[in-house]
Amino acid sequence: AMFTRLTNLIFCNNDLTGSIPSDIGMLNQLFILFFQWNRLTGSIPPEISNLNNLQWLSLGNNQLSGLIPPEIGILTNLQVLWLYNNELSGSISFSFCKIDSDNCWEVA
Repeated sequence: AMFTRLTNLIFCNNDLTGSIPSDIGMLNQLFILFFQWNRLTGSIPPEISNLNNLQWLSLGNNQLSGLIPPEIGILTNLQVLWLYNNELSGSISFSFCKIDSDNCWEVA
């Protein structure tokens, strides 16, 4: 696959539309995934849990809906999670993540 060595994917405030493809899970070298401030719709694909190196996940200020994939909770390197200003529901168990009260996370 062409972009499997990609470590940072940042598309902030680009007026992107459509859904997040499930193929995102193939980019398993990603440390940073920023898609905030777009017009993305649909659900967060559970394949996002394949991003074992992911430290920052920002999907805030889109039009995402559905359940927050519980698989996000198994991302052991995740330190920052921003899902704010979407139509998401559900909860995440952070038992394996590095997210704690000292780190930044917003899911409202």
